[in-house]
Amino acid sequence: MEWIPFPFRKKISGGKQDLRKLVCDTSVFQYLHQLRHLYILKELPDCCILVPPAVVDELQTGRAVGVDLPNIEEIGWIEVRHPEGEKDVVLITDLGPGEAQVLMLTVEGDNTIAVLDDMLARKIAKSLGQGYTGTLGLLLDAKRNGLIPEIRPLLEELDNLRFHITKETKGIILKMADEC
Repeated sequence: MEWIPFPFRKKISGGKQDLRKLVCDTSVFQYLHQLRHLYILKELPDCCILVPPAVVDELQTGRAVGVDLPNIEEIGWIEVRHPEGEKDVVLITDLGPGEAQVLMLTVEGDNTIAVLDDMLARKIAKSLGQGYTGTLGLLLDAKRNGLIPEIRPLLEELDNLRFHITKETKGIILKMADEC
């Protein structure tokens, strides 16, 4: 697990800080929404949230079959952005369309971080030299920024939602959150 801590921003001309762009995959929206903590994406400092169209489609497909998922198009602080190389996404055959488009947007942008829970997608992000995090990293960031008081109850709730997390990873997250 490679966690990119806050602040991850760079200076641009004039000494101002450039917002970091979090490019989020479907599972991140699913789990944060089901935890009732989707708001943390909006509250994380110095960030803007990007999502590719394939993630919007995946969430819409899930809602159509009755899964409790957010409607990204109704959330004003999330920007839907098409990858410039969108036609090349079909060449990435080992990933779903959402993960592929997240990686495309991350590679194309400056100061971007892929927010992925899929292990293969994270390995590809790393091989491309791209920063990445996931749902657990966002929860850690939220705790460190005072947006949530504890991670432990959320990890237990993630277990109930069938989020795959090993006991070892759970221990590491709790230690990083100063909760063990």
